[in-house]
Amino acid sequence: MSISDPKPNGPVERARALPLDDSDSDLTRERESTMLRAAMAANVAGQRIFHSLDERLGDDAHEAICRVLVADDDEATRELIASTLRASGYDVEVATDGHEAVELVARGGFDVVLLDAVMPRMSGVDACRTIKGLRGDDFTGDVPVAMIFAKTDTKSRIEALKIGADGYVCKPFEQTELLVCVSSALRTKRAQDALRATRARLERLRSYDELTGAHSFAFLHDRLASEFEKASLHAEPLACCILDVDGLKVQNERGGRSHGDRVLSGIVEVIKSSVRDTDIVARYGGDEFFVMLPATHFAGSLVVASRIWRDVAAKTFSGSNAAASRASNADQAGVHDAHVTVSVGVALYPSRDVRTKEALLGALEAALLEAKRKGGNRLCVFQQEGFIYTPSAGAPEI
Repeated sequence: MSISDPKPNGPVERARALPLDDSDSDLTRERESTMLRAAMAANVAGQRIFHSLDERLGDDAHEAICRVLVADDDEATRELIASTLRASGYDVEVATDGHEAVELVARGGFDVVLLDAVMPRMSGVDACRTIKGLRGDDFTGDVPVAMIFAKTDTKSRIEALKIGADGYVCKPFEQTELLVCVSSALRTKRAQDALRATRARLERLRSYDELTGAHSFAFLHDRLASEFEKASLHAEPLACCILDVDGLKVQNERGGRSHGDRVLSGIVEVIKSSVRDTDIVARYGGDEFFVMLPATHFAGSLVVASRIWRDVAAKTFSGSNAAASRASNADQAGVHDAHVTVSVGVALYPSRDVRTKEALLGALEAALLEAKRKGGNRLCVFQQEGFIYTPSAGAPEI
């Protein structure tokens, strides 16, 4: 059964075109509210209300229950709209004016907001503008807003669309028209949520190495610049380390690439357990890691680097997997428990030869190169005038 707006006769049409004073406006609003209630009541009386969104909105029924806020100062209209939405599976909360609606939306948790255009204290258009401008930790300002207008209110409809309203319906409207309007707003919400999730994933891919969970090289590049600027501005020390995994190629050949990946991930776990939450651990290359230690002096950097160097050597990296563990011959099955070592280069800003970020990176590379040149499994520190100091050589004591 379809309930539409009764067609007005000629004199009524001409009367609508004339300017309305306040009393005429109130009468018009009351008439529209009465017509809306009559239309929706007739629709409800003439047909059963579908209790499943599947019958009305197809695939939308399979989504989680959505919360809708209905704001209208006319109690009868407000409750009629709310009951219609509840009967179709929505979780509905109501507000009596635009100001209350804004307060409720600011708390978060709504998927769609339905606002009457004309309300006391704050109009629906002003409420829509405010909601679209909300920002906060728990609210991003992108909740879809649908407006309810009188058919004659063209100016307000245009203004609402300009400020970002996601849709509207005009009084009087059918039950199906209301549900389709809300469903369309929900599709907008899902698209916004999917876009936000994609952005978050891209940001994580940019900021973190997916294999090891360490920060990425791109993140390190940006963070090193900011930390170096901070250290220079506040005259604070900035210590950095580069770690290179000794013989990773051998581990890959013995246990397969997956075993080598487990070694890299395990080394990151050791590094993270040895540093503060404010320190930065990043993947610097295929088998290299970068550790940034803000506000850390020379002695402190040596303590951290030495701890990492020894803890990595003490860790057992298991190459077993579920299938291999059931095999009778471990060697044939490819099971390898291994110990690995790392070579570590350390440099500090500021020092006599380290006055720029580029000089700091050059000093780190020089220290690591010296550690590898002397056979690996050692810690080398770049000191003033390019002098390389090796505080300990050979295998660490375990």
